[in-house]
Amino acid sequence: MARKLITIHYLLITQKKMSKIIPFKAVRPVADKVALVTCRNYDDYSPAELAAWLNFNPYSFLHVINPAYIHAQKITLDKRFKGVAHKYQDFKNDGIFITEEKPVFFLYEIQTKSQSFTGIVAGTSIEDYKNNIIKKHEDTLQYRVELFKDYLHQTGFNTEPVLITYPDKSEINNWIAEKKKSQPIYNYSTTNKEKHQLWKIDTDAEINWLQSQFENIPELYIADGHHRSASAELLYDEDKHLGNENLNYFMSFLIAESNVKIYEFNRIIRDLNGYEAADFLEKLSEHFIIKPKEQELWKPQSKFEFGMYLDGKFYALFYKQSSTSDLSSRAQSREILENLDAQILYDKVLQPLLGIEDLRNDERIEYIPGKQSIATIKELVDEGEFAVGFMLFPSDISEIKALADNNLIMPPKSTYIEPKFRSGLMVYEL
Repeated sequence: MARKLITIHYLLITQKKMSKIIPFKAVRPVADKVALVTCRNYDDYSPAELAAWLNFNPYSFLHVINPAYIHAQKITLDKRFKGVAHKYQDFKNDGIFITEEKPVFFLYEIQTKSQSFTGIVAGTSIEDYKNNIIKKHEDTLQYRVELFKDYLHQTGFNTEPVLITYPDKSEINNWIAEKKKSQPIYNYSTTNKEKHQLWKIDTDAEINWLQSQFENIPELYIADGHHRSASAELLYDEDKHLGNENLNYFMSFLIAESNVKIYEFNRIIRDLNGYEAADFLEKLSEHFIIKPKEQELWKPQSKFEFGMYLDGKFYALFYKQSSTSDLSSRAQSREILENLDAQILYDKVLQPLLGIEDLRNDERIEYIPGKQSIATIKELVDEGEFAVGFMLFPSDISEIKALADNNLIMPPKSTYIEPKFRSGLMVYEL
């Protein structure tokens, strides 16, 4: 009897701390049109580029999502989102999309010029999200969460998975390597010179094995897609009475921690808040050791280092209170946030000296992804629209996990994370 009670107790504990993933009946493009259908995120396109794709490629998924953006001020959200739903149905009726006969997983590889990313496309649990088994590190804007929730409600589908990391496991890594030796169902390239491959995992043995592997992973971490996951939770809370099982999960792209690429977001500011350049440098010297780099395109080499471009010159800024102790072992969780480079820049420079309080909405600050050359920052400042630029050292996954573990939130625009999933490649219907 005692042994039975122990077993039950053990099961209850393990149930609380395991990750649940499910296969789903994906809707996806037919193989001969997949390269034409899939697209980057809508916001990534310039107006001219968008117009060209819409004019010359009738198969682009941009046609489906475009109604959500056009005439934004002229018609109601309801009508805009219904336009998306109608266009999506047209694509299905025209045979551009097919629906899987049974729930499946997928293995998906993206090869860029510099790196290869491979992950698993699956449904992840709203319950896990609510119970903090799926952990967060970014704050969300409520209006964006509600907007996307309304979008999901009206359109009935989602095509942008949440990027989630899991701790590297040799068993999963070996399985992925072996699976990639088989014939993919998609093998195509895109105009930004990426190669994409997709494998279907549809045997009961593989599905069960993969689920059991994730059941042994106690925690998952959202890398990108905090608004999408929060919207899925909100939709579940509002519509769970309808009994729709698909609402219990949201589509995710699960990738090993070692396989994500984290870039920084650099900052450019329009003015010096009334300071002359020399006075500003003097103020900075209170918290930073400043080394002139003249015309050298200098960028930070490690944590607690910052680059700056001001008045036609580059500078290296070394934070005076730097610490090399392991973030995960800090006794005070607040220190984790205070020692985040993006937070240091805000606490010591942006807020007290430049008067920037709201990093999301202040029109005096803009952000440049670390993927772009720092020459871009130099050009923007030299043109006179901006007064100063700051370059940061990218965060690593251990910082993101330490923040999430301590329920702390990164400053806005702290990280730019790859891989980026192609829109229209996979549809999760609600």
